[in-house]
Amino acid sequence: MNQKMDEKWIVGVDLGGTTIKMAFITTYGDIVDKWEIPTNKKDAGKHITTDIARAIDSKLEEKGRLKNTLIGIGMGAPGFIEMDTGFIYQAVNIGWRNFPLKDRLEMETGLPVTVDNDANIAALGEMWRGAGDGAKNLLLVTLGTGVGGGIVANGQILHGVNGMAGEIGHITSIPKGGEPCNCGKSGCLETIASATGIARIATENLQAHTDSRLWTVYQSAGMLTAKDVFEAADENDAFALKVIDEVAFHLGLAIANLANSLNPEKIVIGGGVSKAGDTLLQPLKNHFKTYALERVGAGAEFRIATLGNDAGVIGGAWLAKQ
Repeated sequence: MNQKMDEKWIVGVDLGGTTIKMAFITTYGDIVDKWEIPTNKKDAGKHITTDIARAIDSKLEEKGRLKNTLIGIGMGAPGFIEMDTGFIYQAVNIGWRNFPLKDRLEMETGLPVTVDNDANIAALGEMWRGAGDGAKNLLLVTLGTGVGGGIVANGQILHGVNGMAGEIGHITSIPKGGEPCNCGKSGCLETIASATGIARIATENLQAHTDSRLWTVYQSAGMLTAKDVFEAADENDAFALKVIDEVAFHLGLAIANLANSLNPEKIVIGGGVSKAGDTLLQPLKNHFKTYALERVGAGAEFRIATLGNDAGVIGGAWLAKQ
């Protein structure tokens, strides 16, 4: 990309449990350069803001640009965040508790910082430059080790009264006798539709299906992954298809109930599990159709997220640009 020397950039930062993804992004949402650094969780994550500041400085130096090239930083972080102050109440995977992220990062970098939940900024990224295609009413569901979500209504992320809107993974799917969830409740959607949940459901029911190719995989590996389940389903393994149908039922029901309330134009499925594509999407759409109001279903289009790992940094840039 030809860089004009007077072009202004935004820094997008996506903080994960193992790596911090970073990028310089133009005001049009094009990535100038992207890189990542490891997440240093030592001493309850207190070095993270310094690491980010240093990484920005050294990347600027490498590009021969001054700090005034940068407009600001838009950052996504996991956990429960107070939007106005950028204060993190708790980020379990990082070790933060009552951590003043925005203040710390502004002090370390000398740049204005905007912070939001990581699933929310991924939703904004997909809305701006990805599968959302500019849709102003959009639902993003990320299926990874957990289940996250972001709700965009009239082009704005919904935060709710204290930042908890869009916690799609913690919709109760099994009211009684469900699996315990990390959030302290049980029977959450996350215990079923995450990669971990899919593997668990398959493993728990495996004894009754020794004719499945998943039995053979389990015997040799000693465990099952969600990927194993989807690969077996792609080869028409009856048990694997049954597991996926159960997952798609719970996911379809939850998304239909949300859609009946929100009437979205696009429903974007992201996260590692979305790589299964139609193997998941087809049964999901069928169950969604059963529970969504007809007009709601007619207005909504399912899409697989297109930005992959870049959704967070691009969404962060959008946030800072606003």
